Amino acid sequence: MSRPAHLTTGAYAPPVPRTTTTVTSADGSRLYAEVHGPEGAPAVVLAHGWTCSTAFWAPVVRDLATDHKVVVYDQRGHGRSPAVSAAGYSTQALADDLVAVLEATLETGERAVVGGHSMGGMTIMAAADRPQLRERAAAALLCSTGSAELAAESRVFPLRSPQGRRRAHRLLLGSRAPLGPVSPPAKWALRYATMGAGATAEQIEACARIVHACPPGVRARWGKVLAGLELTGGVARLELPTAVVAGTADRLTPFVHARRLASVLPDCRGVTELSGLGHMTPIEDPGAVGGRLRELVRDHLITTDTEAGRAAAAAAPRGKRQKKEKTA
Repeated sequence: MSRPAHLTTGAYAPPVPRTTTTVTSADGSRLYAEVHGPEGAPAVVLAHGWTCSTAFWAPVVRDLATDHKVVVYDQRGHGRSPAVSAAGYSTQALADDLVAVLEATLETGERAVVGGHSMGGMTIMAAADRPQLRERAAAALLCSTGSAELAAESRVFPLRSPQGRRRAHRLLLGSRAPLGPVSPPAKWALRYATMGAGATAEQIEACARIVHACPPGVRARWGKVLAGLELTGGVARLELPTAVVAGTADRLTPFVHARRLASVLPDCRGVTELSGLGHMTPIEDPGAVGGRLRELVRDHLITTDTEAGRAAAAAAPRGKRQKKEKTA
């Protein structure tokens, strides 16, 4: 009997959503999405990374949903979102899917802090030019991600030659080889490639189940997109208050990517350096990731929207303001 695609008990088991929905993207692709937390609370929308699913955000969602509306969705081909034809895998598709989720899950006029891990961060970069993102997003969090040169900078294969590293990592990213069952050797390999030395057995198990559940064909198609990624221009046009979080022991997107993002972002609100952590930071340290999201909500969503409301009230015609005060 095969194991479920995620843990079903404990801190890394996905919480039960308030609602679920199916979102239709620009090309007709269907995306599974969940909404957690109380109605009317400040909103956070989270995009997961390569080979993951909504379950990857479980400990962050569990924390934030006590007092935030939290939206998570499965990237196309991942989790409960169906795979698409070969033409449907691109950074354009990632951007289409994100703005479709924002429009479908947020109320009229509602804004959110958007957060992305790995390919989810690249999704936000890809959508930088989209008016829907600029209208809907108050701030962004880029977590364990990069904008270009992923194959050359990765350290899963610590080869001296940049050409050798690029070739080896391109083969890794584009591989269709089945990952097989979640066995002790498989978990060792996953921890080496994606997590820090201090990752717990439960964290490794949670990540392994999620990653092994991704279909090999989907993994390979998105891997080829990542191997040729070039989104530096998108980063330069991401005109939102944006924070960066990264682990210092990340082999997939080493810390050099975080520094590069900070140097290019128009409005970088700091880099959070998580010492000794690997690529899977939302599972390795959900408190740090969730805490940074809370700060962005506090500083750029709640405060900004409150100030905008006061400004609108002050700008209203005097007669209308008096009428509103009288009927209150």
